[in-house]
Amino acid sequence: MGTRREGGAPENKRRRRERERQGRRAENLAALWLQLKGYRILARRARTPGGEIDLIARRGKTLAFIEVKARARRAGDFEAAPPDAHRRIEASARVWGAGRRGADQLNWRFDVIAIVPGQLPHHLRDAWRPPA
Repeated sequence: MGTRREGGAPENKRRRRERERQGRRAENLAALWLQLKGYRILARRARTPGGEIDLIARRGKTLAFIEVKARARRAGDFEAAPPDAHRRIEASARVWGAGRRGADQLNWRFDVIAIVPGQLPHHLRDAWRPPA
């Protein structure tokens, strides 16, 4: 009698699970890429009341809050983090940083890493700055 299961359409659940897996793979690859570049990963999928930050990494005196985007192709990589996402990530970073001793002494930066199949990760440092 159809393909509907309890709790919703199975096709939607399958697509959502596949996107979740793809996102996790992209985050793992981005974390590895950062480590190869000398960053120390401080948190993955850092949850705060305001939202989630994909990766938080430190290199020297720089604390980077990183949005990871998995895309099928390179075009539009960085448009994928719209201003409302910026505000959410900035607010989450403030909450996360408030609970960490010494975080306020570091230079904060907001980055985007695009993961495209068959290509090296593209790391856009300082992708945006919060309003002053």
